[in-house]
Amino acid sequence: MTTETIASLRRALFARHAHPLSAWSRWATTPVLLVPLWTRSTVAAGATAAWFAVNPVMTPPPGRQDAFATRAMLGEELWATDRSRDPGMGRVNAVGSALLGLGAVAAWKHRCGVVAVCVTANMALTMYSWSRYAAIRDAERPRSLR
Repeated sequence: MTTETIASLRRALFARHAHPLSAWSRWATTPVLLVPLWTRSTVAAGATAAWFAVNPVMTPPPGRQDAFATRAMLGEELWATDRSRDPGMGRVNAVGSALLGLGAVAAWKHRCGVVAVCVTANMALTMYSWSRYAAIRDAERPRSLR
């Protein structure tokens, strides 16, 4: 696959995932990621994988680009192509991943309180990430389009 093809696929994915319904529904279903580990169910794992595969492309591109979630997703795309736009985001994302990883271990061990804390902290950190991604997007847009 060429670099141009990858860039085109990334652009198409983010264009659709930038729809607020896609972004917010993916965020709201973060706890679902741990259900297959808690239940040890392959059916739950399959359903969860299907949801998270379909979610970014289930909506059309947004009609407007001023919604917070839209600006955040488009800013994330900008950051993914040039991480120097916000060098600290790599660390923020690592902490979020670690929280979800700890939550996964806790789900496997049926530690409900730890799961709740990890998922809640991850989702709050995601909101912080979105605010930073939205700021990246806002910095790229001409003032006349803000």
